[in-house]
Amino acid sequence: MLTRDKNELLVRTGPGTPMGALFRRYWIPALLAEEIPDADCPPVRVKLLGEELIAFRDTNGRIGLLDEFCAHRTASLFFGRNEECGLRCSYHGWKYDIEGNCVDTPSEPETSTFKDRIKLKAYPCVELAGIVWTYMGPPEHRPALPELEWVRLDADRRFVSKRWQESNYLQAMEGGIDSSHVSFAHRYNIDNDPMHAGTEGLKYLKSDTRPKFEVAESDGGLVIGARRFVDEESYYWRITQWIMPWYTIIPPFGTHNPMGGHAWVPIDDESCWAWSINYHPTRALNEVELATMRAGEGIHVKYIPGTYRPLANKSNDYLIDRQAQREHRSFSGVEGISAQDFSLQDSMGAIVDRTKERLGTSDAAIILARRRLLDALKLMGGARPLPGAAPEHQRVRSASLVLPNSVPFQEGAHDALVAVPGQDFVSI
Repeated sequence: MLTRDKNELLVRTGPGTPMGALFRRYWIPALLAEEIPDADCPPVRVKLLGEELIAFRDTNGRIGLLDEFCAHRTASLFFGRNEECGLRCSYHGWKYDIEGNCVDTPSEPETSTFKDRIKLKAYPCVELAGIVWTYMGPPEHRPALPELEWVRLDADRRFVSKRWQESNYLQAMEGGIDSSHVSFAHRYNIDNDPMHAGTEGLKYLKSDTRPKFEVAESDGGLVIGARRFVDEESYYWRITQWIMPWYTIIPPFGTHNPMGGHAWVPIDDESCWAWSINYHPTRALNEVELATMRAGEGIHVKYIPGTYRPLANKSNDYLIDRQAQREHRSFSGVEGISAQDFSLQDSMGAIVDRTKERLGTSDAAIILARRRLLDALKLMGGARPLPGAAPEHQRVRSASLVLPNSVPFQEGAHDALVAVPGQDFVSI
């Protein structure tokens, strides 16, 4: 159970909130580069941490992320003209460059210097791994660029998607660090899922639905070990990395399958962008794997055409199939690994009332992750990088392996949890 005050502290991320100030101290995945593919292409709306913004790529290919609303009469720049290295408001023609400077006010006298005193809020952006990242915090605290393993791989070794989720970021992220739900929510589907099929780990995962959790703090967040019984002498370990403020790396299933990861970025307090990443550190993804990812299989989703909203969503009860549920073709009746997760996370309400929770031993990681986020609020005034912000905090992997039951998982899996370029990951 969490107190109401602490729950409010964790879930509120808008301007002026403590958690919002913390999140603004990290590089944030803002949008896919494919959303603004070409110079002078149409601008797109972006909402992050409760702020309504507009993104555009100027004539020289540079990316701007500005306050959505013109400083003149607050018309939306979504309707603006992207031309000649700036975004021009369609109402009275005021124009802004990627840094938010007003560079033209054609409705004012030619001799006026009024524009020189006008500037929209603007955030710096970089393009990495097919994603436009932004930093929304104080310039003097800007951290190094992201060094998550999948960010630094060649483009043919990764696949990135995003989807709109209709819940607060925290309950979505907590689902990502909860290894015990896999034995239930995905029980009847993982045998055929392209990222799980044909692996030894599935046998252990399905045979032992009561994993024992051991959780340790890391420089970047948490290392979460979930152990399941193999025999009298050994355990099967699924080890998850949680990297602050919102990244998870999924324990892999077999070295022949790609690895997976997520990020949950607040849109506002009642919705988030759920980013999903598949990648392989030592080879290109093959056409069969890419086809399944593009089709919305595995941790990705099928979309409503022309949007990033899942086809299965709250408005249609996630296309639940009660017959499939009765016939043990789906534990919940919802199709797809990803939809099975977010349907249940959304069902908790837009923001969970955590004063009603009754947490058990399998929730150890969730309890400690909340504590890490709250403790990080006290570190913002320090000189050292925040947990998860430094490159060395991000160069980690998850793993799945069998260890003798006398060996602590942090010791037995130590080398497997380090992301070494060109070296394969450890999994069964």
